[in-house]
Amino acid sequence: MKKVISTNNAPAAIGPYSQAIQTGNMLFSSGQLGMDPATGNFVEGGVKEQAIQVFKNIQAILDEAGYTTDDIVKTTVFLADMADFAVVNEVYAANFTGTFPARSAVAVKTLPKNGLVEIEFIAAK
Repeated sequence: MKKVISTNNAPAAIGPYSQAIQTGNMLFSSGQLGMDPATGNFVEGGVKEQAIQVFKNIQAILDEAGYTTDDIVKTTVFLADMADFAVVNEVYAANFTGTFPARSAVAVKTLPKNGLVEIEFIAAK
């Protein structure tokens, strides 16, 4: 059985999808952009500021579902420019303790609303 996870502390879906879905002990998130949930706009600054906001949004979803970053087992990082990898990687590393999850990182032509970074995750308890 699947359960929709939704919180006002992360940006609302901008299309026909859920912020996250929980099934059994697994939590699957949609990609999170560097958008402020209060305004629906990207945070001021560049890729670093957007990456920091992405993790705030991820944390809000984890909190709503009763998970922590320690429960994340896989992430996929989407970058508008692979030249931003080192900056995003620094923010990424600061948001995990202990064992890092498995990860893929890819550059894409364009992200929704012209974002600079988007991250999705899978968590398990």
